[in-house]
Amino acid sequence: MLFLGIETSCDETAAAVVEDGRKVLSNVLHSQEQIHRKYGGVVPELASRQHVAVISDVVCTALEKAGVELRDLSGIAVTQGPGLMGALLVGVSFGKALAYRHNLKLIGVNHLEGHIAAVRLENRSIELPAVALVVSGGHTNIYFVPADGPLELVGQTIDDAAGEAFDKGAKMLGLSYPGGPEIDRISKTGDPTRINFPRPYLKNDSLDMSFSGLKTSLRYYLERSSFPHACGQQNVPDFAAAFQEAIVDVLVEKTIKAADRYGVSSVCVTGGVAANTVLRGRLAGVCKERGRSLYIPNPTYCTDNGAMIAAAGYFHFHRRREAPGLALSPRTAPPMTGLGFIGV
Repeated sequence: MLFLGIETSCDETAAAVVEDGRKVLSNVLHSQEQIHRKYGGVVPELASRQHVAVISDVVCTALEKAGVELRDLSGIAVTQGPGLMGALLVGVSFGKALAYRHNLKLIGVNHLEGHIAAVRLENRSIELPAVALVVSGGHTNIYFVPADGPLELVGQTIDDAAGEAFDKGAKMLGLSYPGGPEIDRISKTGDPTRINFPRPYLKNDSLDMSFSGLKTSLRYYLERSSFPHACGQQNVPDFAAAFQEAIVDVLVEKTIKAADRYGVSSVCVTGGVAANTVLRGRLAGVCKERGRSLYIPNPTYCTDNGAMIAAAGYFHFHRRREAPGLALSPRTAPPMTGLGFIGV
């Protein structure tokens, strides 16, 4: 079965064709980084306008690279939410138009479930139950993924997402947007032990997290250090490394605590921040020590992409054999149905 996936939840216009929920035939992405960089973050109105301008070309390119036509598809999967409402509306409307014109099944996908489905894009079978950390610029959630039935949210940030903390921390340090990759890059030459930033909620028995206070701690430290005047740019790698270390410590500790609590042997980590090299390395080491299997997608599939939406759409249809059709509309919190799709 061939599914076209369309993703427009934020500032990436993406489309992909995936066969049977696993084999990626094409994966096309149009980035808006250059547009939003000068603002230090995504401007929703500009994002929506850019989606309108490029979505047709992105979808056509995805079909062309896959060597398929619309009549070859089994269905279309589109991000229904969460995300920027204007951006979501572009993708959903385009998907509905294609589905109506070509009499195709249309399936709405929760963006976070799409991220979790990305772990299946490299033809691996995953033992369920599992825990899944979805960590990005807009979300930091931990889910219990049962062998069957809906996903259960067991932990989340109570304020800022980890990716947002990375972006805002990078801005304080004078680094460019998006900040996460910049901090990851520059931290490689820094000393993470130079500054002991707080690890919010780390000693708390809860699986929830908090990153707002960590940003504040960085800001106060830089002010006390008279950065960048008395304390110059040569110190930025150390600051970035220490800041990154605090975020990674919390993410790893909470994820492993969730795995211990639910007694699972599989840990899935996905979302844009899952591309962070320190996080990937730390989790790989801890899971190996404790005899757990770790599943992290290729960095290409960690950030927003159409392939993850196509995969999730396939798994939903594979289990349910139904689709909402043209009644589909963007939603800030579409249901997380789960259905154990990553284990099939």
